[in-house]
Amino acid sequence: MSQGYGPALMLARSWVPGTRARPLTILPLTAGILLLAWYVGRNPSIIYVVAPLAVAVSLALLRRPWLGLPALIVLALAVHVSIGTGTEVQLNLAALAVPALFGLWLLGAALRGHIAMPPSPVNPPLFLFLLAGLLSLGIGIGTWDPLIPRRPSFIVVQLAQWAIFAFSAIAFWLTAILVRDARWLQRMVVTFVLIGGLLALLRVFPPLQPVFSQVTTGAVDRAPFWLLLSALSGGQLLFNRRLRLWQSGFLTATLVLSLYYAFFLEREGASTWGGVAVALIVLVWLRFRRLRTPMVATILALGVLGLLFPVLWDFAGGDEEWVISGGSRYTLIERVVTVTMRNPITGLGPAAYRLYANAEPLLYGRAFWVAPEVNSHNNYVDLFAHGGLVGLALFGWFAVEYALLGVRLLRRYRDGFAGAYVASMLAAGAASLVIMLLADWMLPFVYNIGFNGFQASVLVWLFLGGLVALDNAAPAAECR
Repeated sequence: MSQGYGPALMLARSWVPGTRARPLTILPLTAGILLLAWYVGRNPSIIYVVAPLAVAVSLALLRRPWLGLPALIVLALAVHVSIGTGTEVQLNLAALAVPALFGLWLLGAALRGHIAMPPSPVNPPLFLFLLAGLLSLGIGIGTWDPLIPRRPSFIVVQLAQWAIFAFSAIAFWLTAILVRDARWLQRMVVTFVLIGGLLALLRVFPPLQPVFSQVTTGAVDRAPFWLLLSALSGGQLLFNRRLRLWQSGFLTATLVLSLYYAFFLEREGASTWGGVAVALIVLVWLRFRRLRTPMVATILALGVLGLLFPVLWDFAGGDEEWVISGGSRYTLIERVVTVTMRNPITGLGPAAYRLYANAEPLLYGRAFWVAPEVNSHNNYVDLFAHGGLVGLALFGWFAVEYALLGVRLLRRYRDGFAGAYVASMLAAGAASLVIMLLADWMLPFVYNIGFNGFQASVLVWLFLGGLVALDNAAPAAECR
């Protein structure tokens, strides 16, 4: 019996006071803790809290990388942390989380010995779009006009602009890679709609504004958030017949809040109500085939009678809004297009048009801007300036391939959660293309909407990637 308990007795005796083993184990440990406490006390930093937490989270994500998707949604909507870069560009946790999640997936896949990207016809144009951005960056630097002042740190701004393109594409691919079936997409949708619906409630009711300002980022005040919330909630209501009563009630309330905010509280923001309107029109178009002909006939009749444009014009603010915003935007677009004609094929390089467009005074009406700070407020004009006709064409190719993918999937998933999700993403994609005409919403310009706006646009890119995931998913039980 003494032999069986020998190791345990020896271990116990090593901790008995007076033995030699205790100083050999306790003293170094105590000295190390005291030394660490002394150093931290002399050099306090938040990194001592963040670093261990980041290591723990990273280890968890290596084992279950798909958990990073709902975590990214939470970061984008409810964690407001700005990080300086030494330039005019400010980063946030949502922007940093995208490459971090992609890097963790790559590491985990390498450790498992299998790195693969889900095949899809949307991948080539999106990948080539990123390569074209780097090509434009190199050509723009090599052909830079020496008469245009350029700070040495401006390359950081240009790389930040290209990073917005890259992070958007990576967010798209993260969902395509990590989501295995419709159930995983359902978890993402539940996370977004629950948090988004609660934030919409806080945003709409004035007494709750103090709470809203404390628990959200700027994403909720951006058009992409509202079009995505409307598309997801409206799509499930129209296409998913398996919803329970309480689910339908919550989605209806969320959609009503979105409509109230877009068409009443944010009426002066054409991007918001325009995006929501387009998303809902596409959903109705896809759901009710018999209404397609009456819808087209009504629109044509209103156009011929001269009623459609005046109604929209007045709702958007009419002549007053044009004087305040519309006319000046046209002048800004004209300036950006003019300077980009130096190299219309590959553009001036990411973010470069800012310096070229600011080089000369700008005249608009009675206003004379001696040192203008030019933003085109139009994503397509920005893409032309950043990457020329090549970049613009590649983005267009991606949009066409995405639309074809969605139409094909809609034939496979006709109802239930998956069918509703496909319809929602077609609606969100169409709405995104429309609001890109009104501002740099989906691929923000670093000097305008920038990484603050990326917190909203990244959510749309994240969910758009779900169609690639569904296209490659094995047949599985349908979600409610």
